[in-house]
Amino acid sequence: MTEYGRGSSSEPWHPADPLYGDQGWGGQQQPYPQQAQYGQDQYGQDQYGQGQLGQDQYAQGQYGQGSYAQDPYGQGGQQGYDPQYQQQPQQGQHQQGQQPQQYSDPQYGNQSYGGQQGYPGQGYDTPGYPAQQYDTGWETGQAAMPYGATPADPYGGQNPDLYNTPEAYPPPQPPSRRQGPPEPVVDWDAEPEEEERHPFFTGDDGADDDYDDDPSDDGSSRGGRDRRGGKGQKSKKGKNGIACLVVALVLAGGVGGIGYFGYQFWQGQFGAAPDYAGDGSGEVQVEIPKDSGGYQIGNILKKAGVVKSVDAFVAAQGKNPKGLSIQAGVYTLKKEMSAESAVTLMLDPASQANFVIPEGRRNVWVYEQIDKKLELKPGTTQGEAKAKANDLGLPDWAKNRKGVKDPLEGFLFPASYPVAKGNKPEDVLRKMVSRSNAEFAKYDLEAKAKQLGVDSPWELVSIASLVQAEGTSHDDFRKMAEVVYNRLKPSNPQTYGKLEFDSTYNYIKNQSKIDLSLEELRKYDNVYNTYYYKGLPPGPIGNPGNEALKGVVNPTNEGWYYFISLDGKTSKFTKTNADHQKLVNEFNKSRKN
Repeated sequence: MTEYGRGSSSEPWHPADPLYGDQGWGGQQQPYPQQAQYGQDQYGQDQYGQGQLGQDQYAQGQYGQGSYAQDPYGQGGQQGYDPQYQQQPQQGQHQQGQQPQQYSDPQYGNQSYGGQQGYPGQGYDTPGYPAQQYDTGWETGQAAMPYGATPADPYGGQNPDLYNTPEAYPPPQPPSRRQGPPEPVVDWDAEPEEEERHPFFTGDDGADDDYDDDPSDDGSSRGGRDRRGGKGQKSKKGKNGIACLVVALVLAGGVGGIGYFGYQFWQGQFGAAPDYAGDGSGEVQVEIPKDSGGYQIGNILKKAGVVKSVDAFVAAQGKNPKGLSIQAGVYTLKKEMSAESAVTLMLDPASQANFVIPEGRRNVWVYEQIDKKLELKPGTTQGEAKAKANDLGLPDWAKNRKGVKDPLEGFLFPASYPVAKGNKPEDVLRKMVSRSNAEFAKYDLEAKAKQLGVDSPWELVSIASLVQAEGTSHDDFRKMAEVVYNRLKPSNPQTYGKLEFDSTYNYIKNQSKIDLSLEELRKYDNVYNTYYYKGLPPGPIGNPGNEALKGVVNPTNEGWYYFISLDGKTSKFTKTNADHQKLVNEFNKSRKN
């Protein structure tokens, strides 16, 4: 394409063309006004006067004599022409390839424009409009006109829309629709740039690998050195090796951890739990707390060295039909036993090292048994009981009682306790007192004391110890409790306020005799002797159990004042002293026989 010629470019018009560019673009083509577009203002003296199309532009300097006359807008008002252009008949289309300066536009057919047509006096013939003279040196197609003359309207006063005809040249595009710069050409033969990698994996710590510690090096040789060669290469290789080693160790550790937990899972699901073989050897005592499950028991046995694993014990306990009946307490077992042997031995009463307090036992007996269990000097536990009685958990209503032989009497509740070698006496006593408080709370002794006409729960515990020592069954306890309440009444017409229980005399004597004479009983002066003193003794005479407590808080109401046991197993009750003496005579006769 020539400098100002037509061509297939995306911008077909010269920048000086008043119709070129973005004038009027607002998303649509701007219509052409009649006068302002092609009138005096557009093509008049201001635009195409002496400064635009006058002698300065189209004079000798612009288009020389070889192509055009000296003055294309001269006196004659006619154009000159170059002899090299030959006039050809115009029949709507022009042949292609005839003239050196001729151009063919695919949208307009083979018509000649601007510099292609060199005929003076002729121009582009628009259908329906007279032929106009065109300046063959300017691509806009504007008709040539004399200098200073009023430019002719190329549309004859009309405003045809040539852009809607099939032969119309495409209108200029707005900036938003113009094609962008062409895409860059990719050179597939070029060597790709090296991908940036983290210094941890490349071994590059950010320093220049070409640096030479040699002080004699002036730096002139470093400019052309290869960064991948020499000492720098060795440094990179060493750092890369360390990075690979770290990654390998991390991966190995992860694989090892997964393998370990996988093995543990497989062992737990499918593998046999670790276990000892045989019945074990030696002896060891273990204490199983109350409400302990299989896993808790297994942990205790494993820590003591009895079984090898908790899972083995739980599995053996589940296989034994009686395995779930293992009770709390102290067991004497062996070390390194098979789980099956441990379960079997714990179910054997001979292995149970628990200390059991029977109902009605006195504290003196309890202290002696504790000393034996703990392998202590006789009297050690009793001394601890007297010295630390108020620090072992007694309720407030049981503290600082006057005339009491043993402040803990009645509060070492009859039950099974874990007492093993190494325990302290005060710890064992504290467990027993705590158990008593828990059992007494079940009966609401304070409320029952007011209801039954006694001062406090202390009296109820004392009465419970009396009926526990004299009775043998639940029915006996209820009737004996009524006997106590009736004899404590001020209006008692039978014993006149005295209880006269043989058990109180035996307690102070620390004995359990049945054959006692009235003379002996009534002459012994002691606050615990109910034959000598009216009312209740200073405190309990033993440790009552649950059945005795139930009888005390729920006595009968049948008027009983006396009772006697003829066979030592059952008791008979009477309401009068005369009926009671008949039973006494029967008892004495049976003893003589």
